[in-house]
Amino acid sequence: MQDTIQRLFTFLEASPSPFHAAAHAAARLTAAGYIPLREGGPWALAPGQGYFVTRNGSSVLAWRVPAGGITGWRIAASHSDSPTWRLKGTAAVAEGLARLGTEGYGGMLMATWFDRPLTVAGRAVVRTAAGLESRNVCLDRDLLVIPSLAFHFDRAANDGHKYDPARELQPVLGPAGCRGLPELLAEALGTDPGGIVDCDLVLAVRQPPTRLGPDGELYLAPRIDDLACAAATLEAFLAAAPQAPAGIAPLWAMLDTEEVGSGTRQGADSTFVRDTLARIHAACGGELAAALANGFCLSADNAHATHPAHPEVSDPACPVRLGGGVVLKYAARQSYATTALSGALFREVCRQNGVPVQVFYNRTGTPGGGTLGRLLARTVPVPVADVGLPQLAMHAAVETAAVADAEAMVRAAAACYRAPLQATADGVYRL
Repeated sequence: MQDTIQRLFTFLEASPSPFHAAAHAAARLTAAGYIPLREGGPWALAPGQGYFVTRNGSSVLAWRVPAGGITGWRIAASHSDSPTWRLKGTAAVAEGLARLGTEGYGGMLMATWFDRPLTVAGRAVVRTAAGLESRNVCLDRDLLVIPSLAFHFDRAANDGHKYDPARELQPVLGPAGCRGLPELLAEALGTDPGGIVDCDLVLAVRQPPTRLGPDGELYLAPRIDDLACAAATLEAFLAAAPQAPAGIAPLWAMLDTEEVGSGTRQGADSTFVRDTLARIHAACGGELAAALANGFCLSADNAHATHPAHPEVSDPACPVRLGGGVVLKYAARQSYATTALSGALFREVCRQNGVPVQVFYNRTGTPGGGTLGRLLARTVPVPVADVGLPQLAMHAAVETAAVADAEAMVRAAAACYRAPLQATADGVYRL
């Protein structure tokens, strides 16, 4: 468990933006012997070998090729993005202080972004002698702050406050006349400000992951939603993919832009996964439609633990506890893709492997959130179980989860990769 949580912390710290998360995952895959491919290049795939491909520098797909053709797929999908503030490329001076312009990315708890060290991370497109090149960049220092208004000027602040992001959520860089962001980025990128053509930059919380509790049972970190699931399923994939049953191709997916609907070329609602599967089948044989019919997918995105101060917002019949195990999520409106079939498959695999499972339903009348499973299933029609790690303060600048649940997610995903699931008829499986 100590190794698992340390690797999770390393993943979180290495991933201040989706571009960094993808680069860290690619480095892990390369170190494990997986071969990088280009979408725009030819693919020659060998049985027993692992490969990966990226799109937009922020989404990653990795797989292993089984011997003798592909008869089924085992997929674990997570997302690389988290709610944050995207920089607009503008700056202004107000009352002697330089501030950067931001726009909200995803839904977040705005109050949690105040009065903490922040920095800037993402990618820049720079001009080179050969053309244009995307480069990841992170200004690795305590650089920015969004200051609160003093209590003395807002005596009703503790009674509730409606935030105006355009006025209140623009971070302070420094005193007027300080070095500007273009200069700082150019310095970090090893170029001059005029060589930076464009950027995709977000604010990143500087607080490192830390363990809490008498014996470190909990942990607190930025971006737990959903990098904790991305890290846990990657651990499972690297450990279990070589042990997949005969004919089964394991796939690990980390997709971007889930927090803003996934409707991008690199999101779950794109053709990225389907395009990749089609190319793999073209190179390796086996019928794609038949392999998908014999497939199974975990949509791994975090779940709400029951809040100790607000149990009334959760369904009292199925409380979710930190440390209680992986959460299996259901929703009548199919915002979670779990069905009786996919839920039963997941429960049975976990039962056989001693992994604890909890169940989440939204409180009746509360719509709740959604995730990438239902969107991915539009183009990759396999049974999907929506699962996640229980956490508190979802979409806060820093969030809280349990160490034991991260370990449980690794075990659950690994068990699914190894499981000899075989569809013998519609709705009938042999395990």
